[in-house]
Amino acid sequence: MEMSSIFLIGLIVVALAFEFINGFHDTANVVATPIATRALSPYQAIIIAAIFNFIGAYFSTGVAKTITSGLFDAHFVTHLLLASALIAAIGWNLITWWLGIPSSSSHALIGALIGGVITSNGGISAIKWSGIGQKVILPMLLSPLIAFFVSLTIMVIVTLLLGKSKSPRKTNNFVRELQVLSASLLAFSHGSNDAQKTMAVITLALFSFGLVNTADVIPHWVIIVCAIAMACGTLAGGMKIIKTLSSRLAKLKPTNGFSAELSSGALILAASHFGLPVSTTQAASGSIMGAGYMNSGINWIVVRSMVTAWFLTLPITALLSAGVYEVLLQVSHL
Repeated sequence: MEMSSIFLIGLIVVALAFEFINGFHDTANVVATPIATRALSPYQAIIIAAIFNFIGAYFSTGVAKTITSGLFDAHFVTHLLLASALIAAIGWNLITWWLGIPSSSSHALIGALIGGVITSNGGISAIKWSGIGQKVILPMLLSPLIAFFVSLTIMVIVTLLLGKSKSPRKTNNFVRELQVLSASLLAFSHGSNDAQKTMAVITLALFSFGLVNTADVIPHWVIIVCAIAMACGTLAGGMKIIKTLSSRLAKLKPTNGFSAELSSGALILAASHFGLPVSTTQAASGSIMGAGYMNSGINWIVVRSMVTAWFLTLPITALLSAGVYEVLLQVSHL
């Protein structure tokens, strides 16, 4: 087997490793609320999340196409650049997972790709800055705010509808049953958005090796292997971040959990439809804060650490990717 074929296979394996890590790193976004409200046990929630993550990966490929052609010139993408971006994104995901900080896997990968493109022969001119602004920065700023207010609105409506109930226990049990549906929607939307980032990377790898004619069409087998990798990663869990979102960020009751899941699931699904690579972490966190606001149960210290990680992710992963690229470039010349 030629060295180029071996490198391509290795690159695909690393990409699927990123997708696996993305699965357990972002599992918390999907399962934190039903676990916090005791609608589902941790293992029940993770299994449901894995199933609907897998199904959601087939929803569309709009986000993948945005990354392959909407953020930078794909002709400047090389196998070394992709390897650097994946290593940087994986490293940042593992660091934030170890610290229990819910950061964005999506922005980690996008930042790493941008850093790699700039450091390689592409330079700053290869970046489509209008696409970065409209499809990455603007959604990054707006999605947690929109999720907050949509979740708060749903929470107010649900409270008004159920507020006159004479049996709080029956009401909570009823809402917990609804949470199975809303958590499934959130898991489906997560798969529809996050799985596509790795699809884009593998397609870019195939394009850089000349195995596909365009980076705009995602091969069917790429969709399948990415869906499987994310589902397997989800089954592996991610209990550190699950604990942060389920118990440390806000005090949640069944109505809070249902409102958070419904708002973030709908928001992410809409973003997937329009090809916007939004952060599931930010949407879910914003929704949890909006749902918990009525209970005055938001832990602002946790919010501050999360927001700090959100704003640091893009520049740090870009710098990490640039550094890794330089190292790999030197090694390749030995």
